[in-house]
Amino acid sequence: MEILFVSTELAPYVKVGGLADVMAALPKALRGLGHKTTIVLPRYGAFEASGLLAARRLTPLEIKLGNKTWQVTVYDAKLPSQVELALVDVPGLFDRKGVYGENGEDYPDNATRFAVLSRAAAEIAKQRVAAGAPFDIVHCHDWPTALVPTYIRELAREVPQLATTKSVLTIHNLAHQGTFPKDVLPSLGLGWDQFSIDGIEFYGGLNVLKQGILTADAVTTVSTTYAREIQTPGHGCKLDGVLRERARAVIGILNGVDYAIWNPATDPALAARYDAEDATNKARCKAALQKELGFPIDNAVPLIVNVGRIVQQKGSDLVAGAITKLLRATDAQIVVAGDGDAALMTKLEDAVAKGPGRAVFIRAASEHVVHRMFAGADFALVPSRFEPCGLVQMYAQRYGALPVARATGGLADTIVDCDAKLETGTGFLFDEETAEALVGAVERGIAARTSSRWPSLVRRVMRLDRGWERPARQYEQVYRQLAR
Repeated sequence: MEILFVSTELAPYVKVGGLADVMAALPKALRGLGHKTTIVLPRYGAFEASGLLAARRLTPLEIKLGNKTWQVTVYDAKLPSQVELALVDVPGLFDRKGVYGENGEDYPDNATRFAVLSRAAAEIAKQRVAAGAPFDIVHCHDWPTALVPTYIRELAREVPQLATTKSVLTIHNLAHQGTFPKDVLPSLGLGWDQFSIDGIEFYGGLNVLKQGILTADAVTTVSTTYAREIQTPGHGCKLDGVLRERARAVIGILNGVDYAIWNPATDPALAARYDAEDATNKARCKAALQKELGFPIDNAVPLIVNVGRIVQQKGSDLVAGAITKLLRATDAQIVVAGDGDAALMTKLEDAVAKGPGRAVFIRAASEHVVHRMFAGADFALVPSRFEPCGLVQMYAQRYGALPVARATGGLADTIVDCDAKLETGTGFLFDEETAEALVGAVERGIAARTSSRWPSLVRRVMRLDRGWERPARQYEQVYRQLAR
């Protein structure tokens, strides 16, 4: 099949969250199954800075949205995985710092920026129809590309054959919806009287993700539990009714782990390599991390890490509250790495300051440092209030660090709570949104670490198959059903 992905992130070039990792891995995995995959992205400066070679198409796209016409230059490139790229270049729109905004604030013209990207993707699909090689599927990701199905329907009025190209929208996080005032609508090239606009109205304004949910041929999200949760008032972010309306088209598919990148047996960032069959060198990785962080080198001391965005959703406030309690109740060493909400980062900095030589906060850690953290850790904290899928817990499991997580969304789908004898389980789960519940789960894990069964537990967790082949085949099944 010919599959066109449309995204705003791609690891390792431009990464804000897990979407970037998914876009690096899923098209590659599908290509491995014999499909032809192309990704449409903004042409960020990071691509050129990385040395990626891109060729400019001679004929630019002219896109008219409302009363403004945009000149769009498309550059073609190819990733080392042989996945094709089509990079959309619009001076003034994508040559900025940050993907969505700067200093914690979204850019005020994001509706227009991503409408231009989405319309350009639809125009690229239209060009492929004219060339006699149409895409079978256009797969969009999150609200910034959720207008692609609408624009494809609009362009199919001009080129009826485009209607054979089916659309899939994946929701990576329902909390981010692309809501704007209603007076933005004309700048999107759309009007209230158009057939495709019935779904974009949202409490007197616009909701781009809602429009995508109602117009895409299929809607997926990144775990089966989250697919159920977002159809309830508690997790639906005011779109639960819309999602229930489309319940037959909503499918949960877990993300995977790219073992070409996340593999302790081959990872160049580590002090020593190891695998599930012989994890002896994990102790060397732990000692190297302790030295790097200025901790006393002691394999007997439990080492706990927390990696990710510092935001309320990720339970960063719970981590801050737990650090003080863990420093007092255990001999654990704790390292937190991430960036985000200024007030929460201050709380974390204050908490680690109470444990000099035992607790560290690293702002915006590099990818290599994150890899070393998982390799050296005994436990990884993932206390999210909600979690569509989560990749941290799967990376941690691969590196033999046991996740301690809230039983929600994809965390509940990828972690089985350990029983008292450690005969079953792949991590330590808790339910309540409190620091006390997090501490209790950590203490269970620390106690389990003294068991003679601990090495068998670590081996079992490292052997889990979290690769991308299974998710890729599930997406393949969705595509084939649509293309019938």
